[in-house]
Amino acid sequence: MSQTNPIIEYFPSEVEEFEAGVKRFQAGEWDPTDFMAFRLRQGVYGQRQPDVHMFRIKIPFGGMSADQLDMMGEVVEKYAPLDKGHVTTRENIQLHHIPLEDTPQIMRMLASVGLTTREACGNTVRNVTGCAIAGVCADEPFDVTPYAAAFSRYFVRHPFTQSMPRKIKTAFSGCSRDCAITGIHDVGFLPVVKNGERGFRMVMGGGTSIMPRIAPTLYEFVSADEYLKVTEAALRVFHDSDELRRSRMKARVKFLIARIGIDDFRDLVEEQLQEDWAQRSFDPTGLLFTDDEEADAPSLNGDFKAAGAEAEFERWLSTNVQAQKQSGYHTATVKLPLGDIDPQQFRDLADISRRYGAGRVRLTHQQNLAIRWVPEGALYEVWERLSEIGFGEAGAQEITDVVSCPGTDSCKLGITSSMGLGRAVTDAVRVIDEEDDPLIRKMHIKMSGCPNGCGQHHVADIGFHGAAAKGPSGQVPAYELFMGGGFEEGDTRIGLRVKTKVPAKRMPDALRKVLDFYKAERGDGEIFRDFAARIGAESFEPLLAEFKEIPELSRESLDVYIDWNKTVKYVLERGEGECAV
Repeated sequence: MSQTNPIIEYFPSEVEEFEAGVKRFQAGEWDPTDFMAFRLRQGVYGQRQPDVHMFRIKIPFGGMSADQLDMMGEVVEKYAPLDKGHVTTRENIQLHHIPLEDTPQIMRMLASVGLTTREACGNTVRNVTGCAIAGVCADEPFDVTPYAAAFSRYFVRHPFTQSMPRKIKTAFSGCSRDCAITGIHDVGFLPVVKNGERGFRMVMGGGTSIMPRIAPTLYEFVSADEYLKVTEAALRVFHDSDELRRSRMKARVKFLIARIGIDDFRDLVEEQLQEDWAQRSFDPTGLLFTDDEEADAPSLNGDFKAAGAEAEFERWLSTNVQAQKQSGYHTATVKLPLGDIDPQQFRDLADISRRYGAGRVRLTHQQNLAIRWVPEGALYEVWERLSEIGFGEAGAQEITDVVSCPGTDSCKLGITSSMGLGRAVTDAVRVIDEEDDPLIRKMHIKMSGCPNGCGQHHVADIGFHGAAAKGPSGQVPAYELFMGGGFEEGDTRIGLRVKTKVPAKRMPDALRKVLDFYKAERGDGEIFRDFAARIGAESFEPLLAEFKEIPELSRESLDVYIDWNKTVKYVLERGEGECAV
């Protein structure tokens, strides 16, 4: 993960071509729709605000070096008006409100440390997500990291991945616990060793949005020598699905598999595998990404400060730290509030990873960051340093670790200010968390600003997506709720949709009522997703009925008609998204 060994190769000519294309477009010499498809393949996405863009940086399997973190700090400081980078649920980093003319220079700065935006957007093979503890997990059959990187390398710039019916999202999990949530991806891989041979269980056809689906198994075992070939065969089937191109809203591969069934889809893949293109070797050895992190790990006998007795440190140890399979080393998860990092925090995280880790980190689908190879004796110093920069909070992957997409802060498709609600919900559940209920503490809350599910709300214990509700004096920002989703220990579930819209400003109160109801009615040791499955979505509807009533607009009720972090009366303004271009 450096300039000399990037996961995805950088071609200066591509940036030069892009820079020339920007000038052509700004001179009025390029059709806007054609230019849009061109810039999307370079990771530049339109925002709801005119003349600025979202800039998406691909981080394959979430892996970053300290030098890359430093460069992110420099880029954010120089070019990001919001003074932050945003970690997404697909382990990208996004910058917002970037003028188009600045993007080529940012691309060059990122390339100097081995980062790229190539095919981060558009109808391409998007970023490949991975497990943050791949390579250090005691339960893994083998480290999937080299294979996830090889997948990224193979399919970037591939002729069949430049203009597919829609995008392809891929995930590699490290073990059967499925930490990368392969089930909600278009393509997913879980490692398997069969008769001494490395391979993968391959799933395909998952997704969220308007038709959430858990991916069925395409093959129980695909050898590591052939996983790229089998994937290409599947993508060729998808690419040739002209019927899908007639309706871009239903052009994801999950719709094809849902319509014809996984068995018929497999038959089409098998037909592709008989074609001439598939008869050559697909041995990934030359594409594998090898990185000896352990060689750069700090000594276990370093001169570290003795641990203090603070209760906050002990809590952080219990929630944010896990032992690696390498004796004496640990992975520390840094809880990033709603995935945001400012320039100095990028630099500080780089310093911490160099001093106490192997100079590497992993981004996570929970919008967090994991520092690997931390000696046990260094954990107290790491916690102190993280606390100094605002990242020392415990509770990673617990109820206070709220996930949200950007919503109307930047997204054309956003209906509500999900980030604003995310902050309000975080404050609300911190109070609830102080009640120390272990079953509530282990829950997950996720939200999206629209039904598309970028916040992965479908697989949260309690998830919600933005909607507009009709009030007597106009529209009100609101949310639809999903109960009982999940993604842990390989048990991926889609939440049950509750037929109720709750006004945005009343969501914290509604959430509190749901949690009180759960505490009162659950069985002994019954986790929330099992509770929701037992009582059904309809049981939550009477509970939330009081929140459906929207008052007439008045001085007292004005707040209901204004979204979180906004100062004007709500009006639904939804543009045309560029995901399907």
